[in-house]
Amino acid sequence: MALLLGYDVGSSSIKATLLQAETGKVIASATSPEKELEIIAQQSGWAEQHPQTWWENVVAATAKIKAQAEFDPADVKAIGISYQMHGLVCVDKEQNVLRPSIIWCDSRAVEIGEKAMQDIGEQTCLERLLNSPGNFTASKLKWVKDNEPEIYAGIDKIMLPGDYIAMKMTGQIKTTPSGLSEGIMWDFKKQSLADLVLDNYGIPKDLIADVVPTFSISGELTKATAGQLGLKAGTVVSYRAGDQPNNALSLNVLNPGEIAATAGTSGVVYGITDKTNHDLKSRVNTFVHVNHTKANPRYGVLLCVNGTGILNSWLRHNTGTIDYDEMNALAEQVPVGSEGLVILPYGNGAERTLENRNPGASIHGLNFNIHNKAHLLRAAQEGIVFALNYGLEIMRGVGVEVKTVRAGNANMFLSPLFSRAFATVTNSLVELYNTDGSQGAARGAGIGAGIYKDPKEAFAGLEPVKTIDPNEILAPAYNQACEEWEDMLKKLL
Repeated sequence: MALLLGYDVGSSSIKATLLQAETGKVIASATSPEKELEIIAQQSGWAEQHPQTWWENVVAATAKIKAQAEFDPADVKAIGISYQMHGLVCVDKEQNVLRPSIIWCDSRAVEIGEKAMQDIGEQTCLERLLNSPGNFTASKLKWVKDNEPEIYAGIDKIMLPGDYIAMKMTGQIKTTPSGLSEGIMWDFKKQSLADLVLDNYGIPKDLIADVVPTFSISGELTKATAGQLGLKAGTVVSYRAGDQPNNALSLNVLNPGEIAATAGTSGVVYGITDKTNHDLKSRVNTFVHVNHTKANPRYGVLLCVNGTGILNSWLRHNTGTIDYDEMNALAEQVPVGSEGLVILPYGNGAERTLENRNPGASIHGLNFNIHNKAHLLRAAQEGIVFALNYGLEIMRGVGVEVKTVRAGNANMFLSPLFSRAFATVTNSLVELYNTDGSQGAARGAGIGAGIYKDPKEAFAGLEPVKTIDPNEILAPAYNQACEEWEDMLKKLL
């Protein structure tokens, strides 16, 4: 029996899944920690996490897997890693972490990226990077160079969060074309490392890890790591990808015209194309997809709303609501449009769809004589849907067609109200699947190790557990509420 082990290293938690390769059946899954991971914010707009904390919870999640299921570690044939995108991890020559990771929702490098866009040339950036250097990994490294010169001087290699976890497992420091593209360090025209960005920032190329394909054996578990995890030394690590390309993989979204969505801490819609299109204002971003090759190019156009599930979580912790099911039931008691209450969910860092502005979250139209907790809860879910739809209009403008959207039956999509509102406002068929990032990472590992001959074999049997059509009866009310929401956003901006 061949087993595959996948990890999803998020900013809220680490999830692990043990999958039987032949059937795709989940043998065991576990999440660590029980409580959401802390995000350190020493200043407004900053967001950091300690990489060692991710690793400790990888170990803890693996221990939970082993407690759930009896299996021979020798049966685990491959390991895959999904990870939170755009983070920066810096290590010295002994692979010691030099500072906390500057993670995806940190806004400190916005001005650095904007200046680089002007220095390099807007047209050149859009033609060769398909994005502004923006607030991405390369710009975060430039911030360290400018503000923490002693730390910068000690850097041997920089990497993304998933590269760090793979390093902890194998002792090898590697990255991928997809990973470089998410850091805005990939030249789409040359199909190689983006010298134009590194040269502008004065960053030597030897700080960047060696590049390997997304699906490939990039190392083996060391004896020491195998002892920590309770696995077999020599087990291959054969896949790594950022959480959104990996989410698309987990939903078998690999070809032009296919769309994946997720609504966890942040909300993302990710559409596949074979063309190097770009948004002139970099409000949506194009990255190298996991199955990209020079012969068959595959790119992922990504829109992100940082303030998604984190808004729902904030409301849960600050309104005295017991759980998300109760929140969903309360929200259902209120009509579409929340009787004029509008929430703009932008409270988790600079928002790309708003041209890297950081307006914060806000509540509008609050009437003390009408509105109660249920209105707040519904307005939050509707506000998230409207914010995603605002981004989808930008995606449509760069040629992404949105008809069917696949998503995991998880996070915000567990709310019937949210799923129905999303399908209706975006006028798309929503398909929900019982899969997640850690399962996708496990299947990716099987592809990378050659256990599956191709993705088609890896995803045989994956079928939707629920489909949601647009609600024609509610569509007029939703469209009106969406227009009022957009009017409020325009006034704010």
